[in-house]
Amino acid sequence: MVRIVQLEGDFVIPGMRRPAFAHEWVEYGRTRPEEIVGRLAGATVALINKVTIDAATLARLPDLKMIAVAATGTNCVDLAACKARGIVVSNIRGYAVHTVPEHVMSLLLALTRSLAAWRETVIAGGWQKSGQWCLFDHPIRDLHGATLGLIGSGTLGNGVAHLAEAFGMRVLRAERKGASSVRAGYTAFEEVLAQADAISLHCPLTPETQGLIGEAELRAMRPGGLLINTARGGIVDEAALARALREGWIGGAGFDVLTAEPPTDAHPLLHPDLLALPNFLLTPHVAWSSRPAMQTLADQLIDNIEAFAAGKPRNRVA
Repeated sequence: MVRIVQLEGDFVIPGMRRPAFAHEWVEYGRTRPEEIVGRLAGATVALINKVTIDAATLARLPDLKMIAVAATGTNCVDLAACKARGIVVSNIRGYAVHTVPEHVMSLLLALTRSLAAWRETVIAGGWQKSGQWCLFDHPIRDLHGATLGLIGSGTLGNGVAHLAEAFGMRVLRAERKGASSVRAGYTAFEEVLAQADAISLHCPLTPETQGLIGEAELRAMRPGGLLINTARGGIVDEAALARALREGWIGGAGFDVLTAEPPTDAHPLLHPDLLALPNFLLTPHVAWSSRPAMQTLADQLIDNIEAFAAGKPRNRVA
């Protein structure tokens, strides 16, 4: 009997269908690090989202044959250790092709049109007391004619490019940082930083992309440039970003991810003075979570498990 253990059931859509083969299903809403080994004891398949499965954990789980990750990113799993032990790791692909790009454009629109600042003006009674029908307190820019730089050109990056072009934006796809040559259709990394009115991150978090955007890159951006991150928090040096926002190196930022999630109040981007800035928008890792996207994720997750059970693993990363 295949024993399937769901360690993070709170983060998938309620009522997810079960695999169409004989199995035992055990579900936990959330799992702390110290509970992982005990809960996966005897499991054939582990369903995870963000819990860490490292080499030491795998060594204590001799029955484990598959890890089904309910996300695209797999940096929480030691893939090399899984390959060495013959454990299949499958992820989810393409499920957020609409919801994440829409979130990116929402952040861009809110920042370029100063929506947070205008809302605060109305709440404070500024319009009501102005004696005029239109105010000019905050800047408004158009996306039309602006340049968007994409760092990462996979499914999500391409989805953002499609929407951006529909708004009349010029799209530049950045070549890898430090690359010795530039591929056709791409622009040198440094040129994208210098030319883009807004930069959107869509690369995975790997040793190569850890801290990809630091102080030097933020200072290299255009003074009014916007930085959008719906990828992974660790791609950006968050302390440097906090300085950039306070000191005005860039025009603003819209983030949906942080290095530590959930963050503590001590996180550098959660300081009250930053959260009060009208040119900094922070959402709690929700860009992926539209109802249609969550349903697609849940269906694909079970498809991956069924394919593994049939001896034909799909969406393999290990």
